[in-house]
Amino acid sequence: MTINEIKAQARKECFATRAEAFKTEHGQANKILADYLAPHRGKVLSGYIAMRTEMDPMVVMAAHQGPVGVPVIVAKDQPLRFREWSPGCTLVEGELKAMIPAEGGWIEPEVLIVPLVGFDARGYRLGYGGGFYDRTLAMLRAKRPTIAVGFSFAAQELPEVPIDEYDQRLDAIVTEKGLRVF
Repeated sequence: MTINEIKAQARKECFATRAEAFKTEHGQANKILADYLAPHRGKVLSGYIAMRTEMDPMVVMAAHQGPVGVPVIVAKDQPLRFREWSPGCTLVEGELKAMIPAEGGWIEPEVLIVPLVGFDARGYRLGYGGGFYDRTLAMLRAKRPTIAVGFSFAAQELPEVPIDEYDQRLDAIVTEKGLRVF
């Protein structure tokens, strides 16, 4: 099997696990995430508008003391860009049905809350397969220190995420069961 086939199989299993975990109470995860991000107030933060069964960081994004953006897919095989977001702003459907602000300035995050399908104890994440976050983190980290924190259900942990040379590690992961720093 190729690395892409291995990742695709892992994704399939992780989506089922995440859907089941989504049915449980997970409000504690937002408190843990907010506590982790507190020392980063004032920095440019990227969150995301949750889709389907993703852990939802909206309450933490709304409380952040500083600029907040959400990812915008501009083209296949390109890094993400980030449009400024604020609570109540008008959202429109972007690429891959992701909701994005209808208008707003472009910002460059220093701290990113990253959605994922699975993660492991080494700090690697399994994403959706487009490579958008890996390209984006590589680009941002080449410019300056950039923090990436995964936001996930504890049940999404894998024994080992299949990786290749393009995969970027997370700095931390927040789940409803706690914080892990890598």
